[in-house]
Amino acid sequence: SPLASPQETLMGKYGEDAKLIYELQDQGGELLALRYDLTVPFARYLAMNKIANMKRYHVAKVYRRDNPATTRGRYREFYQCDFDIAGQFDPMIPDAECLKIVHEILSDLQLGDFLIKVNDRRILNGVFAVCGIPESKFITTCSTVDKLDKMPWEEVRSEMVGEKGLSPEAADHIGEYVQLHGGLDLIERLLQDLKLSQNKLAKEGLGDMKLLFEYLTLFGITGKISFDLSLARGLDYYTGVIFEAVLLQQENDHVEESVSVGSVAGGGRYDGLVGMFDPKGRKVPCVGVSIGIERIFSILEQRVKASGEKVRTTETQVLVATPQKHLLAARLKLISELWDAGIKAEMLYKKDPKLLKQLQYCEDMGIPLAAIVGEQELTDGVVKLRDVATREEVRM
Repeated sequence: SPLASPQETLMGKYGEDAKLIYELQDQGGELLALRYDLTVPFARYLAMNKIANMKRYHVAKVYRRDNPATTRGRYREFYQCDFDIAGQFDPMIPDAECLKIVHEILSDLQLGDFLIKVNDRRILNGVFAVCGIPESKFITTCSTVDKLDKMPWEEVRSEMVGEKGLSPEAADHIGEYVQLHGGLDLIERLLQDLKLSQNKLAKEGLGDMKLLFEYLTLFGITGKISFDLSLARGLDYYTGVIFEAVLLQQENDHVEESVSVGSVAGGGRYDGLVGMFDPKGRKVPCVGVSIGIERIFSILEQRVKASGEKVRTTETQVLVATPQKHLLAARLKLISELWDAGIKAEMLYKKDPKLLKQLQYCEDMGIPLAAIVGEQELTDGVVKLRDVATREEVRM
């Protein structure tokens, strides 16, 4: 999908986050915007091409007019890695697969302990309804609840009452629900909740949540998954299950304060988005997940820094070196042969570099071998191959 879209494509899809969309204007005065995520362009693609079934991943840059915090992996231009399943399927089977993928990725990367929080927009909306919140305030209340992972309940409550205009009683009532988290036991308990079970949306959501947890049990991953009623995810387009993966404290105590990056993946179900772009309003149910690759990189980089281990930034296998002056031609001929043979080789871009400097470069860059051609080697028709670490040399 293109980097720039017409502004109306992106507007009205992200709720309060819309203020972070990068707006542009081209020479003809057409209003454009840089893509904010990969989900909305994907939905537009499905609608434009009348695709009703698709399973895909997409890695690309997105743009947000945010306050960058580079230590936490927060940038204005960053990569997203998305995986989505579009199509009409039986409930919760693709959703469970998305969670399985997040679990697999975070386990394989060995980022330490993590937790995947799961909730459902329908359960949240049901909670709001039984707490007496008017439907017009569901979305703004949602974005306030979503701050519970960053702010204590008291501050969230005062924002609800002060800024969002909810009554103190309604806010307290919401508080009783959104501070709950657990597993199948909590789902069962809420299904028995007299008020909630009378709300059609909440009942549907809880029924699906129960089904989801049964599938996750079969996948063997429920140990890392928590049904958390405070999870709201601020975006407007979610319609059902929502999830977010967070890293728990790091195992190295001395790097703890520097790697509190929080959320590293998130996603959910967005059944109404494709219909917004289809001229006939045809809907394609979708569920997807986004992996926060920049955040994961910033954690891995800080890990490496703390451990003091050296990381190779190049895949170069051999440095072509010369010990005397006026041998640039010999280096160029040898490196050309190596390149043609598919060997990853480098040389210093100097006519007459000192041998010590060339070997030092190998050590700095972690290049394991040096192929040395001096006057004697040229006379004998050989190359001296030096193991940089052990300093052993062989002529060949």
